[in-house]
Amino acid sequence: MFAIASDNTKSVHDVLEHDRADPNEPIGPQSALAFALTNERLLHKLEIVKALLAHGADPAALRNPELNPPHRGTSAGDDVMSLSLPPTTTQEAMDPATRYYVSRADAIETRQSSALLQQSSFRPLGRVRYDIVGQDLVFEHLFTVLNRHSRALSVSPLVILLCGPSGHGKSFLARRFGALLGVPTHTVNVTTLRSTHDLWDSYSMSPYDEMSTITLSQFLLENEGKRCVVVIDEIEKVEDPKVLHSLLMPWELGRCSPQAGHRHIDVRQVIWLGTSNVGHDSVFEFCDALSGRTVSREEYKELVRLLRSKFSQSLGASLSSRVTTLLPFVPFTEAELMAIATEAFYSLGGERAFSVSSDVVERVSRQAIQCYIPEEGVRSLRRAVSSLLTDMSEFLE
Repeated sequence: MFAIASDNTKSVHDVLEHDRADPNEPIGPQSALAFALTNERLLHKLEIVKALLAHGADPAALRNPELNPPHRGTSAGDDVMSLSLPPTTTQEAMDPATRYYVSRADAIETRQSSALLQQSSFRPLGRVRYDIVGQDLVFEHLFTVLNRHSRALSVSPLVILLCGPSGHGKSFLARRFGALLGVPTHTVNVTTLRSTHDLWDSYSMSPYDEMSTITLSQFLLENEGKRCVVVIDEIEKVEDPKVLHSLLMPWELGRCSPQAGHRHIDVRQVIWLGTSNVGHDSVFEFCDALSGRTVSREEYKELVRLLRSKFSQSLGASLSSRVTTLLPFVPFTEAELMAIATEAFYSLGGERAFSVSSDVVERVSRQAIQCYIPEEGVRSLRRAVSSLLTDMSEFLE
């Protein structure tokens, strides 16, 4: 309770991550989730709600009068007392982002796919659903693959390719992968590679991490036999695909030899994550043909096959055949766009944005999504929200 009341999202995460609190343990007469939603003093309410949901808070508690005590009010036109759930805990009164994340946590599909990770070392990855909007089928297929991998008797390389249109979460998922698992990550920028030696001698190029002081080969040697992550960002942008041929053995056998005459390095515990825009046009064409319907599970499998073929044509069958799973990212639905725009409103608007009513937030978000450009993804929404925020008075009328 103190972590939530402090309005410090990091404190809430720390308490939950170190098992010092149960997200479903009541705080007085309320569940932790109801306590956060009804606390009008919280400026970082959305982030705290996301933290609680990510660590397993059950939205069903919001429908339970014992964990979300009703407010007493007077019925219109008489003095009869009526009972109703606190307005801020009902989806109708929530802002679009809070509504989206609470609904996502409450969905049976979310619980079923997250259950696949419960007994494995990949369990923390289930929290990524509250970092990234949309891509439910990506997570469903990813968690299925990780479940199979964790149950396999033999240790084998795990190679995952995230592909599709720009601005839909591929690089963000790759970046969060190692952080959620609590393992080191090395990011390779293929645009700088001209030879095989450049690959193994490359320093981590992630703009979100501290400056790297070791090369990829040193990173793999330091983490030999341990779980770690190697991100190969925008893999299709390599100048010469032959540069990537030295990945054939590590991706198939779990061993690599960066230099001739040196012993092999055991890389069977490495998770290789590639990101690519290959097939983004095909993703849009595929989704447009659905006439507004969301992609079904069977249709997603068809899209996977289509994009694997595209990737094979781009970088060669020898490389694509060693990819464990290929996961296409698809355009956002309207509810997802509203959630993204709302989060952008709060992050770009500063403290004054938190004092705005949910109705106004919804109105601004609704205007912003009209400027969504599928080819640009989230970036187009953030730009639209930023433009709308230049005149806040327009939305405070």
